[in-house]
Amino acid sequence: MLHHHFSVGSNPSRAVVFGARGFIAGRLIQALRDADIPCRSVGADEVDLTEFSAREKLRAILCEEDSVIMCSALTPEKGRDRSTFMKNVRMVENFCAVLEGLRCAHVIYISSDSVYDRRLELVDEQSSCESDDLYALSHIVREKLLRDVCQNIGGPPLAILRPSAVYGPGDTHNSYGPNRFIGSALQTGKIVLFGKGEEIRDHIYIGDLVHLVKLCLLHRSAGVLNAVTGQAVSFYELAEMIVNAIGAHIVIEAEPRRVPITHRRFETTAMRQAFPEFQPKRLESAIRVLIGEFQELGGETQDGRRSK
Repeated sequence: MLHHHFSVGSNPSRAVVFGARGFIAGRLIQALRDADIPCRSVGADEVDLTEFSAREKLRAILCEEDSVIMCSALTPEKGRDRSTFMKNVRMVENFCAVLEGLRCAHVIYISSDSVYDRRLELVDEQSSCESDDLYALSHIVREKLLRDVCQNIGGPPLAILRPSAVYGPGDTHNSYGPNRFIGSALQTGKIVLFGKGEEIRDHIYIGDLVHLVKLCLLHRSAGVLNAVTGQAVSFYELAEMIVNAIGAHIVIEAEPRRVPITHRRFETTAMRQAFPEFQPKRLESAIRVLIGEFQELGGETQDGRRSK
């Protein structure tokens, strides 16, 4: 659950966004600048958060009035091994070491819904966080480190957002879901599913996630919130939506399943209570927007026709 330190939204003195070159951070930085919110972006080329030297660099950048949004992480396609796990943990460990001596005004951490026990089908913010996957475990540890340091120094307010699968224009991860399916449909004329695409998942549009981060920033929110839509569909249903939206002959194919079937739905009561006016984009309409973005980039269908 979230609680707000400001009942009426107020711009921070400055937002500092870590992970400047990433998918989420990039869209967030643009949104903050569009809203005339002072913003300082920090990328790995300026500060490598995995290195001990990052601490001195962060002390030179951060101020007590800053609201910090931590988007920086090595995502699963970079590896799920021990080395990647340790790098992800060191990023937040170094930040926490600086936070102990320089108490910022607010911290927002972009975590992941992967922290939840994969055996749970219906999830809310109180659900058990447990995993043997090193990527998911890194987020669990990072959350714990941030909680401990913020509690030990008597603040700052800490908001932890746990998004479901994020998709939208500019996503470079190409993970199993909307972006991959649309790209494959336009470029090859087919969508490939694992098994029959039975798994049920929630997908959140990047613009909606960025909007939630902005709301947390303006209200100086603290606590935990699942950044989700509540609209869970199977991957097969998702593929059908894309085929219908493209309006061309797209084949849905299957390949052998690599992992056991799991489902994930979200209870959205906490989100409705925290931000009652927030209305996430419906999956069908977001897919049409995303298809338009792909078509503008010049995708083609299988028969050689331009997709636009």
